[in-house]
Amino acid sequence: MLVSASIVTYKNKKEILDAAVESFLNTDLDVRLYIVDNSPKDTIRGWYEDPRVEYIFNNKNVGFGAGHNIIMKDFSKLGTYHLVLNPDIRFEKGVIETLYRFMEDNKNVGNCIPKVVYPNGELQYICRLLPTPMDWIIRMFIPLKGIKRKIDSRYEMRFTDYKQIMDVPFLSGCFMFLRTSAIKEIGVFDENMFMYGEDTDLNRRIFQKYRTVYYPEVHVVHDYARASHRDWRLFIIHVQSSIYYLNKWGWFFDKERRMINKRIMEQHGMKWDLM
Repeated sequence: MLVSASIVTYKNKKEILDAAVESFLNTDLDVRLYIVDNSPKDTIRGWYEDPRVEYIFNNKNVGFGAGHNIIMKDFSKLGTYHLVLNPDIRFEKGVIETLYRFMEDNKNVGNCIPKVVYPNGELQYICRLLPTPMDWIIRMFIPLKGIKRKIDSRYEMRFTDYKQIMDVPFLSGCFMFLRTSAIKEIGVFDENMFMYGEDTDLNRRIFQKYRTVYYPEVHVVHDYARASHRDWRLFIIHVQSSIYYLNKWGWFFDKERRMINKRIMEQHGMKWDLM
């Protein structure tokens, strides 16, 4: 098998999930898709008869990272490459093939993501520096749009044109095209984070030994919605995950973060500051 993929679902609408499933299966490559269902009911069972699809019902919500880990910990289920795929992603035929060829030609790349756009075609800023407390915690509680725009401009690497292939220390977890041999070496998602932050942590660990690359030659559509900004329970989970991540890697004294962010910014001709 060349490419495996896992989708973790929780009460997703059929038409949304159908688009993700059909997008991934629309390829001539040897692929397999695992749908890991965190929903309270196994409504999805029986939706997909394609033999390349395997359905796994958890009967509880184990979280984003833990759901994907059910597959990623079992190396017998993984292809040469493994795609962590959000259920609200869709794309045209050729995306998987292009990314596969890019990874084959660049053996030092551990994770790759294409350009990601909203349904209206607007660019999503999915390339990020390693987060500081300001980037995560403080901006959650500051309602001033001007301050948030200033933080986002730097954190989301908006100082780049998002039109070039570039190395990025933190790529969004909505579409992670992973090299399986890298996952065997680095490990899987940290399950201490139920949701939010686990993609940051995994990207950072991969970036320590491999390249993590933004590849805008192809694109996917992401029906992105910031659920944690609308749901109080998810907001608390977001804060808890952020605190756990910063406790793990360092709050204000994170030498590796400073070194990496400094290097990335200077590569793009940006002035470095101590944050």
